[in-house]
Order: sequence, then C-alpha cells, then structure tokens
Amino acid sequence: MASNDHGQVGGQGLTEFVDRYKRYMQQKEETNEFIRDLLVYADSVESNLREENSQLHQLLGNTRLDLDDATKSRRDLQLRLRDMETRLGIAPDRNPYVMVLIDGDGLLFKEHLVRQGAVGGRKAADELRKAVTEKFSYAEETPIEVVAEIVANVSGLSKAMKRDGCLDNEATLYDFVSGFNQAKAPFHFVDLGYSKDAADAKLLCSARFHLRNFNCKLILMGVSHDVTYAPYLDHLIHDETFKQRIIVLEGCPTVQDIVSTGITITSFKNIFRSDKLRVHSPQSETTQAASPPPSVSYAAITQTKASPPPQITLPIPLKRANTPARTVKPPTPAWNPGPRGLDPLIQVNSVALERLKKRKGGDKLCNNHFLRGPCTKGDECDFEHNYNPTKDEKNVIALFARLSPCTKGQDCDIDNCIYGHHCPSVVNGICSHPHCKFRVDEHPPGTKFKYPRHADW
Repeated sequence: MASNDHGQVGGQGLTEFVDRYKRYMQQKEETNEFIRDLLVYADSVESNLREENSQLHQLLGNTRLDLDDATKSRRDLQLRLRDMETRLGIAPDRNPYVMVLIDGDGLLFKEHLVRQGAVGGRKAADELRKAVTEKFSYAEETPIEVVAEIVANVSGLSKAMKRDGCLDNEATLYDFVSGFNQAKAPFHFVDLGYSKDAADAKLLCSARFHLRNFNCKLILMGVSHDVTYAPYLDHLIHDETFKQRIIVLEGCPTVQDIVSTGITITSFKNIFRSDKLRVHSPQSETTQAASPPPSVSYAAITQTKASPPPQITLPIPLKRANTPARTVKPPTPAWNPGPRGLDPLIQVNSVALERLKKRKGGDKLCNNHFLRGPCTKGDECDFEHNYNPTKDEKNVIALFARLSPCTKGQDCDIDNCIYGHHCPSVVNGICSHPHCKFRVDEHPPGTKFKYPRHADW
C-alpha cells in the first residue's frame, strides 16, 4: 500500500512540473512576440522621426536662404535710398516747404506796394514770406521754406491798373515784377501773356506736382476770384491725402462755387487787395450811336412768349378828329458795358438746348474741351470728353460757357474768349438766371432780378 501511495505522489509532481513548463514556454513565447512587436514599433517611430528631421533641416535651410535674401534686399534698398537722397540733396522731413500759387490777374497786391516799383516788389516778397512763415510754421526745430509762383498777363494787367487809376505808368508794374523776382530765389512772377488757359494749366499742373512731393507740407492757391478752379478744388478735398494740404488764399471775396466746396480759406489783408479793379469806359465809347445786338440768353430761350401783333404802316397818315398830338421820345441809347462791349450773338437750337440741359453731374459736357480743346485737366476733369457734339450742340455749349463771367471782365482782350463779359440772361430788363454769377454793374442799368442774389464783391 505504501509503495502505491508513493507512486501516486510522484506522478502528480511530474504532471505539475510539466504544466508549469508549458506555461513557462507559452509566457516566453509571448514575451518574445512582445519584444518583436516593440522592436518593429521602435523602428517605425525612428523612421518617422528621421523623415521629419530631414524635412525640418530642409525648411531651416530654406528659411536661412530667405533671411539672407531679405537682409541683402534691405541693405540694397538702404543703399539706394541713401544714394537717392545724396543725389537729390534732401532727406525725409529735412526740407519742408509751403507752396504759394497765385493767379496774378485776379489776386492783386496792395496799391501802395505796386506803386513803389522794384522796391515794392521786394517788399511784397518779404512780407508774403513772413506772413506765410508766421501763420503756417511746420516745426520749431525745422525752419520751413516758402516757395511762390505767380502767373499773370502783365501787359494786360498793367493797362487795367492804369485805367483803374492805381498806376500812372504801365512800366511801374514791370518794375514791381522785377523786384519781386529779385527778392528771394524761390519766388517767381511769370508773365504768360494773353493766354488764360495757359495760366490755369500752369497753376493746376504745379499744384498736382507739389501735392505729390512729401516735402511740400501745404499749398496756398490764390484763386478765390475764379470760378473755373472750383471743380478741381472740389475734387481735391474729397481725397483724404490732399484735403488737409491745400488752402485757398483770398483777395476779393471768394466766389460762391469755391466756398460751396467747403475748402479752407485764408487771407493776408495787409498784402493783397480785397477789391477788384474798377472799369472806366472811354467817353467816345459811351456815346456810340449803335451797339451789337444783345446775345441770346439762357432765359430768353427757355421762356415762351406770344409774338406781338403785326403793325400796319400806311403811306399817308389818317386824320383823327380831336386827337391830341403825342410827343415821340427819342430812342434810348443801347447799353454799353465797357471797353469790350457786348458779346456777339449766339443762335441756339431749342431742341439741342433741352437735350444738353438733361445732362447732369459728370455727364455734363466740358466747355473748355469742346470749345478750345483739348481740356488741360485731362483725366482729372470732372466733365465728359468722349462725345461728338453737333454744330447746334456746340452753340449750346458756347451759351453755357457764357453763363460764367470772364475773370477780366471788360478788360479782356482775347478775341475768342468763351466766357461772358456781361450777363447774357437779361430779358426785358429782368435777369432770369436762378444762380447768376455776374455783378450788378455787369447788367444793363435798372435790371431787376427774378431770384435772390448773393452779395456782390
């Protein structure tokens, strides 16, 4: 019995050992499999890291190239800027200046200055520079320069000033201009002769040039008397870049069209006249027996009136009983507005007139372009250029231009001047234009006005 029990115990120990061995081998196999999987995963991670590292090295290399290129470009730009500043003789904000642009046919210096000739010209330049510097100082540490350009028809202006009585000799104005030019290097008084278009174009081109110059801090434009500058000024003040850099310099009160733009207006009352030249008509012209027929006006065409009944003239006067004799008044002499006289008649087709009246805003035709063309303002003009008007339409355009007064009035000696030299809107003694721009003395004596007027200047 004892041997059998011992055999049973020995058999159970062997079975247990075999089971443990199997479990060990299974665990070992699992461990080996885990290690193989771990090695595969580690190899995959290492491969990915190597690939990412390679990409980062490539990006770093490209970034270094970009940085080197940017550094080189910046240095090149610095060298070019320094070279440009050296050649131009300027540096940013080290040469600020105020530009004074004056239409000398309308903005006139005080009489006491002009009468002094060359001495007065130098005084006028000094006073103008001093007034601008005191009123528009730019920075305390940087002195500001004043540059002045005046354009005018010196010959025509000297004659007008002599007729006005503020000059005894026309040569005095030439002496004044010479003195003005001699006073300061950047001061120029330019005689442009009889071309009004040349004066307008020169001032506007100068304004555009200086507004694009960063050293130009301000532009004073002495054009308060001339309505033709209003569209250009209106265009400028709607540009935020230029709005704060342009001011109208006033002599005689500014025309309403410029005031309506909202532009800033200033004046130097001790330097410039606040009144216009007076017009004196020669005695021989006031006693002329006949004058040209009055021009057809805008008001005359738009008003429809019945024709007067026909009059019958008999070869032998009829006798009337108890009819008192009537005194026949002599005909009233035709009105003569001044030296230039009345503008010639413009025949206008009413259909063409109504057609062009319907064009509004920027669709309106440019008077200068179609009457004298091409327009000196080019693409910056606010009116239409791309149009082919008929002959009748050109007559209407000429009529519209007549509604704007010529800045020289009766002193104008330009034969083909397109502007009006007296009001063309007077019909039967009544001015019917709602926004008449002519002064009272540019209407026939006794003219009544259908609409309220602004104060004359």
